[in-house]
Parts: sequence; structure tokens; C-alpha cells
Amino acid sequence: MTPLRLGYLFGLGAYLLWGFFPLYFKLLRPASPPEILAHRIVWSLAFVALLLAALRNVGFLRALARRRSALAGIGAAATLIAVNWGTYIYGVNSDRVVETALGYFVNPLVVVLLGVVVLRERLRPAQWAALAVGGLAVVVLTVDYGRPPWLALTLAVSFGGYGLVKKRLGLPAAEGLFVESAVLALPALAYLGWLSAAGDATFGRVSAGHTALLVLAGAATAIPLLLFAGAANRLPLTALGMLQYVAPIIQLGCGVLIFHEPMPPARLAGFALVWLALIVFTVDALRHTRRRHPHPPVAAVPAAIR
Repeated sequence: MTPLRLGYLFGLGAYLLWGFFPLYFKLLRPASPPEILAHRIVWSLAFVALLLAALRNVGFLRALARRRSALAGIGAAATLIAVNWGTYIYGVNSDRVVETALGYFVNPLVVVLLGVVVLRERLRPAQWAALAVGGLAVVVLTVDYGRPPWLALTLAVSFGGYGLVKKRLGLPAAEGLFVESAVLALPALAYLGWLSAAGDATFGRVSAGHTALLVLAGAATAIPLLLFAGAANRLPLTALGMLQYVAPIIQLGCGVLIFHEPMPPARLAGFALVWLALIVFTVDALRHTRRRHPHPPVAAVPAAIR
């Protein structure tokens, strides 16, 4: 199998798993969103620690300890991903899967906006047009919901900010997840201990299957991330950018077709505006990439996770 085909398989695998996350997190009830988040953090740390030990790749910790300037960035990345994970779990288990899907549709536009605000990047006219249409979509959805779509916006901003911090840190996928989970592990363990002492923990008290699903939250977090890293190492950036819409499309399908969440005409109109903004954004990105790179570049990933 060629590296390109393997890259597509890795990428589709990652986004398919992310797309069907609502089905998985629904199965974790009656655990509360904070309990699910705490287990996700703890078992992610355990899973990635075993993986790195098996690969004999623990030397990066010594190198990281010498990068004191990176420690603040790691703390920021850990906070942002905890907010993102917690918001997503809350959205799924409060029957707002459609709104969580909206967050990941809006995310590419938020990333562009962060580039302007934080990195002082200059946008092309088509990118400004896409942001304007996206802003109009938020107004329409605010009218439909009777409030701003805070859940979707929190997901988009937290994940966009996480990506920005991660780009500056330059940590490989597995190593990055390990140190971020390690930062969050102590508060997560403390919360789980308090929950158990109060008699409110569901871990080990609902069923063996429920307990196993909570433990598997670590693998469910790490595996798609590692698949994505494998795809990013083999695919052109344009192809990777197109694949990113697979997950929210599946999540939207789960919300509407499986969980029967409402999609009134006004909400559909808001989504249609978001999709229009993404079409403008994607077409402009493809044209710009082809103009600069007749042969699209492959996204580089550190060799440690290849």
C-alpha cells in the first residue's frame, strides 16, 4: 500500500472515530460529565504511558524539563483541552449533539480569526468574506436558540486556542497528550477520590461493562489522535483540511438521525450559512495552495510518532 493511501486510511479512521464519539459518550451515563472527564484524563495518561514505555520513548521528558519556557505552554494547552473535553462531554450528555457538531464546523473559521488577533496575520478578501458569513450564521443561530450558541463557540475557541499553543510547543502527539494529561491528572484523581468518598461515583457500581467503558476512555482518546498523526505525516495539507469535515458531519447525523434532536428551519439556515462560509474558505485555501505549491506539500510530523 502506498504512503498516500495509508495516509487516507489513517485520516479517515481518525475522523470516523471522532465522528462517532457521541455514541460512545452517551454509553457512559449515568456518570456525570465531570466524572467522565476525570476518567478520560486519568486513563489517557495511563494508556499513553504504557505506549511510550513499550516504545522506550521516555527520554523526551528530560529534554522537556530543560525547556522551562515550554512549561507555561503545556499548562495552557492542558487547560484548553480540559475545557474542550468537558464542554463536549456535557454537550453530548445534555442532548445537544447538534450544537457540538456546529462547534467543529465553526472551528476552522475561529482558527483564521485567531491568526488575525493573536498572530497579526493578514487575510485575503475571500477569508474575510468567509468570516463575515460565519458571523451572520452565529447571529441567525442566536435568534433560533434564543441565546448565543455558547457551547459551540466554547468548543471552537478552546480547540482553536489549543491548536495554536500546540503549534508553538511543537510536541509530538503521544508525548503531548502524556504531559497534558499528567498536568491534569492530580486534580482529576482528587475529584474522583472525593466523588467516591461521597458515595456519588459510578465507577465500579453500575456494571462491569460501564466500568470497562470508562477505562477505555483513555484508548478512545489516544487512538484517533495517533491515527491523525500518521495521516498528517503522509497527506498533503489540502487533503487533511478536507478530511476535517468528516467528523462534524457524522456528529450532526448522530444528533439528528439517531438522537432525534430538533433541526427547525431557522437552525438549518444557520448551518447552511456556516457551510457556505466553509465552502468559500476551503475553495480559497485550495486555490492559494495550488498557486504557491504546484505539488502540494506533505504535512510534517515528528519522527517519534511515525
